[in-house]
Amino acid sequence: MARTVARVIVDALSELGVRQVFGVVGDALNPLTDAIRTTDDVEWVGCRHEEAAAFAASAQSQLGDGALGVCMGTVGPGSVHLLNGLYDAAKSRTPVLAIAGQVPLTELGSDYFQEVDNDALFSDVAVFRATITSPDQLPQMLETAVRTALGRKGVAVLTVPGDVGDRELSADRPARFSLSPAVTRPEESAVRRAAELLDRAERVTILAGRGARAAREDVLALADRLAAPMVLTLKAKEGFEGDGNPFQVGQTGLIGNPAAASALHDADTILMLGTDFPYRDWYPEGRTVVQVDTEADHIGRRVPVEVGLVGDTGATVRDLLTHLAAPPAGTDGARDRGHLDKAREAFTQWRSGQARLADPAHDKGVVGRIRSALDNRDHDIRPEALAAVVDRVAADDAIFTSDTGMATVWLSRFVEMRGGRRLLGSYNLGSMANAMPHALGAQCLDRQRQVVAFCGDGGLSMLLGDLMTLKTQQLPVKLVVFDNRRLGMVKLEQEQGGLPEFGTVLDNPDFAAVATAMGITGIRVTDPAELEDAVRRAFAVDGPVLLDVLTNPEEIAVPAKPTVEQGWGFAVAKVKEVVRSHGDG
Repeated sequence: MARTVARVIVDALSELGVRQVFGVVGDALNPLTDAIRTTDDVEWVGCRHEEAAAFAASAQSQLGDGALGVCMGTVGPGSVHLLNGLYDAAKSRTPVLAIAGQVPLTELGSDYFQEVDNDALFSDVAVFRATITSPDQLPQMLETAVRTALGRKGVAVLTVPGDVGDRELSADRPARFSLSPAVTRPEESAVRRAAELLDRAERVTILAGRGARAAREDVLALADRLAAPMVLTLKAKEGFEGDGNPFQVGQTGLIGNPAAASALHDADTILMLGTDFPYRDWYPEGRTVVQVDTEADHIGRRVPVEVGLVGDTGATVRDLLTHLAAPPAGTDGARDRGHLDKAREAFTQWRSGQARLADPAHDKGVVGRIRSALDNRDHDIRPEALAAVVDRVAADDAIFTSDTGMATVWLSRFVEMRGGRRLLGSYNLGSMANAMPHALGAQCLDRQRQVVAFCGDGGLSMLLGDLMTLKTQQLPVKLVVFDNRRLGMVKLEQEQGGLPEFGTVLDNPDFAAVATAMGITGIRVTDPAELEDAVRRAFAVDGPVLLDVLTNPEEIAVPAKPTVEQGWGFAVAKVKEVVRSHGDG
């Protein structure tokens, strides 16, 4: 019996191991969603917004270490709504297949109701995009779309017009997707040159990124050989932070710490492993840089590089270890470890200070009372304390997601990616509203595994409707809302620039009450003394929970290396805010 276009696509998704498809039903998607309805091992997850569907698919792909995530959006607006989540996947370099609806073939180009040129719409975000105009283009066109997404780690968009999905193929065959990942190695001469530079260096610092995570043991061996402190990008927290890594000193950049910034500044040589860390201002000038990356166009685009090694991080690091000079006979081969010890000591001291800030009883001490009089007169809960409690209570194999902004700052500083913990966020695109839909996709993969979303109040409210998806699917996600009634990162940016806070205040509802009205357990916390008990109660609930915690809107996240200009700008901004406030009164 001949199969339809929709049946060929859905059967192929099943063959690929896709277990969920996220989207909003309707119009041109009807043949496809009906094919899913009659397929046992592919589940349709109906979302309230296509953007949430695309974020969920992106999360599944990232957690599957490059497996294919799938989402769907129907004609016109439905496809347009996919864009932001697809950009998240594209910037995260993870494969997602988006199936987009389209008006009937006979109406293409006629400015028909809801008609959008999908091939033009997705031209920037997609590594592959095409419109099926004949059933006999399958399965080849689908195979090309999937192989391109997997091979180039990006987004493929396949558009299906409304009168094509239920047409039968004249000559049918199964889709074939065989694609083996390549392991690349740099030229040996380049490896030798890099090894010579590292041998001559007195103080090496490693900047490790997401691309190095799969090579943890090799990278740790190299750090030991070089006596090098290891600065982590946010995406490298997962993989390098916990479980006894004696070299890591946390993150640099705006969310980072002084120890990491100093480890880079004090080095004479920086070894970049699997990272395209984009913030140029945080690279010290005049250092020798060796960079390892699988993508040739990443080499040297952030900072001048002496030697670029294009290849798989694990394979390249193993080659480097064989080319580094052997230790002199009769010695233990140890380099001077002063650079490493200094960085680690500074990191330990910084973490101790952060732990004091995160103590719920901190504001009751002398220093805490003085601090509270200046920046927490309403005695709101410190966001540091909330993040630290969640870190203590959450499982060692929990999946964490975080909204862009201050929620990510607190997660970065107070949640350790130990054990089997995973971490997701819109860390390249920097979108708002990603934490909850990322958690939705993550929880669908494994309903028994703990999933924790660090939500900003601004991000959560932007896609608030998809709380209903969590409820409908009974996904036991724990939503931790940092409810500071602000767009916190924007407030901080304005004040550091010497501007008074403007346009950042949010008139929030009681999010816990909203969740309760939706059939989700809602818990609201306003008293620091009740914080730990509330977090433990939330994590003990079997189903989804929204924990709405009123946090201090005046909390400051001091950058890793604050400048005089930032401090002066903040002081000026505060004076302007006081003057404006008095004038308004």
